[in-house]
Amino acid sequence: MVLVIVILCLVVLGIILVQIGKISELAGSIRGEEDVERQGNSTQSKLMLLFLPLFLIGCIASGLYYKNYMLGYGPHESASEHGLALDSIFHTTFVVTGVVFLLTQIALFYFAWKYKFDRKKRASFISHDNTLEIVWTAIPAITMAFLVINGLVAWNEVMADVDEGEEVMEIEAMGQQFAWLLRYPGADGKLGERDYRAISSTNPFGQVWEDRANLDDFHPSEIVLPVGKKVRVRITAKDVLHNFDIPHFRVKMDAVPGMPTYFVFTPTITTEEYRQRLKEYPEYHELEDPTDPAGPKMWEAFDYELACAELCGKGHYSMRRVVKIVEEEEYLAWLEKQNAHYTSQIKGKEGLDPYYSASIVKEETQALVTETENEKHSEDHSH
Repeated sequence: MVLVIVILCLVVLGIILVQIGKISELAGSIRGEEDVERQGNSTQSKLMLLFLPLFLIGCIASGLYYKNYMLGYGPHESASEHGLALDSIFHTTFVVTGVVFLLTQIALFYFAWKYKFDRKKRASFISHDNTLEIVWTAIPAITMAFLVINGLVAWNEVMADVDEGEEVMEIEAMGQQFAWLLRYPGADGKLGERDYRAISSTNPFGQVWEDRANLDDFHPSEIVLPVGKKVRVRITAKDVLHNFDIPHFRVKMDAVPGMPTYFVFTPTITTEEYRQRLKEYPEYHELEDPTDPAGPKMWEAFDYELACAELCGKGHYSMRRVVKIVEEEEYLAWLEKQNAHYTSQIKGKEGLDPYYSASIVKEETQALVTETENEKHSEDHSH
């Protein structure tokens, strides 16, 4: 029995010694991993510090390189009256957020270096600091209040509707998948009434033809506006959400089915004047189409553009209309060439023209009167 106990003790001792060896080996391995980790952290922290200036220089350099392509900078100052206020808000916000960006990025990469892993360092425990909390609450609050108040002032100015009796030119734009439909008033200067139930292939706006203000309204394929004249755009949608967006004028408004919206703006720079502005920048002397050496340069091919800024389906990209800003004389000449939609598509067509029967009676009466007058003249000549 003693022999058995001795053997068991030797076995247990052997197991203990083996486990102690494994623990020692594991401890040594762990100490080695810590060394590797410490070395890796040290290298990473130095790389972070090296990356910081490269990153900031890259951000600033790319901004300077592309500034002549960005709205609000280079040649792309606003081409409308209200746009200057919006550009001012964007510039102010850019400066404030730019400063915050620089400070936070510097702190981020610096802290990655300063607080790298070190067994000798111990974290400080700060349960409460009134001064720190006041500072990091007050500074953002004051900054945000400044930005928000300035934004509200600009918003109220930009989104104000026209006053009653104010001289304004009103047009209508309706978004549908995937095009913008446009409607202008005729000589009376008034857009006629609409009824969505009357919308059809021949009456895309659902114009109510019994309202005689509709009879001279026309549907152009592009927006043409006189420079310096206030414009109010009625904005609607036929099917899904769209967005009426003319970025060079800082005009952007949702087009919502069943809920008409509007935007009021005054264009201040003609299309030709904007092209001349672009001509002063070397970036816009590149070919519009690099595959066509004989084609126009970018500044020559420039046009203001109405786009849809709401993802409205697979054909969203095709919702584009050219916008032309011209002098008053050129606008009036363009206006004279337009034909009323009623005259070209509705008039004299049975089932479409509500005045069809009356027009037939009028034509027959006129023909009868003419025939009677001709017979009378013939009789007089015979006598």
